[in-house]
Amino acid sequence: MSAGSTSGAPSPVGRFGRVRGALIDVSPLRLDRDYRLLFSGQVVSGIGSQVTRLALPYQVYVLTGSTLAVGVLTLVQLVPILLFALGAGALADAVDRRRLLIVTQVGLALSSLALAGLALTPAAPLWGIFALAFVHAGLSSVDHPARTASVPRLVPPERLPAAIALGQLNFQVSSVAGPALGGVLIALVGVAGAYLVDVASFAAAIVALLAMRPLPPLADAVRPGLEAVREGLRFALGHRLLLSTFVIDLDAMIFGMPMSLFPALALDVFRVGPAGLGLLAAAFGGGALLGALLSGWVGRVRRRGLAVIRSVAVWGLGIVGFGVAALVAPVAGLLAFLAALACLALAGAADVLSAVFRSTILQQETPDALRGRVSALHILVVTGGPRAGDLEAAAAASVIGPALSALSGGLLCLLGLVGVVRAFPELAAHESPPTWDPPAT
Repeated sequence: MSAGSTSGAPSPVGRFGRVRGALIDVSPLRLDRDYRLLFSGQVVSGIGSQVTRLALPYQVYVLTGSTLAVGVLTLVQLVPILLFALGAGALADAVDRRRLLIVTQVGLALSSLALAGLALTPAAPLWGIFALAFVHAGLSSVDHPARTASVPRLVPPERLPAAIALGQLNFQVSSVAGPALGGVLIALVGVAGAYLVDVASFAAAIVALLAMRPLPPLADAVRPGLEAVREGLRFALGHRLLLSTFVIDLDAMIFGMPMSLFPALALDVFRVGPAGLGLLAAAFGGGALLGALLSGWVGRVRRRGLAVIRSVAVWGLGIVGFGVAALVAPVAGLLAFLAALACLALAGAADVLSAVFRSTILQQETPDALRGRVSALHILVVTGGPRAGDLEAAAAASVIGPALSALSGGLLCLLGLVGVVRAFPELAAHESPPTWDPPAT
């Protein structure tokens, strides 16, 4: 014991070590040059992409005054993901992933530039906006699996969980900052100006990719095609641990996703108006951002499958609490609304941790030659699940009301979780060696 220390009292160094261990691990940014480049470029272009994501539905609604037209836009953006994602994954396994990312980023920049040009025309045709939205979503469906599959090539295995957590942090920051910036830009410089800011943001990503080393395919890489897609599907669906991570996420999203209920809940149940609607939407992102910031401990977790189960359980409990808050809102008023925001933030934090653990399992269990295809299937799940959940919640709300829809969705998520755990015992039993060494104190 050092001089002057008090027996039984935690040392300041020890307390600092525990705090530092809880914060997100940034070692991949310090130690892995190419990962740092990929991350840095995405920080800027990710915010720009979120600006376009906000500007597109705004432009469609201003032109048409129809929420149905905005719904059609969502469908137009979903179709290319469903059509191209698996093929894009096969392509990512067969070519240089860095070169493929450069092509997709240039294509995305050009599509945003075309959207800006269309917005400057006196009467922009709706079909033209839909066509460019289709192209933009199609290019994104190629970009995402190539980007996801690149990460394990850029960091050593012991830093992979930290790199994935940093990617989630990047996404959450973009999801919060991008729409906020987009709203300001639309108000100040119009829709066309917002699109042009997105175009400029791609420069950062392209410059970063050009500075990275090539990521060529492995020597035994297969040619892209239907057989390559089938090979990826056979691997993912035949690997019960990977399949369980897909099924548990679909359970959480299809039954538990309440976002389509937010307008009705904000206006008619909590009675907090448009500003309250914005707070409901932001609560998810805020909780997820906090969860990502406090993810420094994830690399110490050996039983990552059990961590996924617990994260989904907390998600379901958060949605149940949100539903209960909505039910008591007529009596509890503002207190119920604040409780609802807290429950959504808790659910958002649990969701981002589930995503980190599931993605780590996926990347570690998948051979590099198949990572693009398996990552594409993962993207289909995480893209399609929330949209199916929005449909389920809206359909239930039309019968039992939005508050009961939210509550029943959370309960069904927990019930489904029990079924997933029983059907896939290998998920709870999965163990990985810890990939993080605690700091010396």
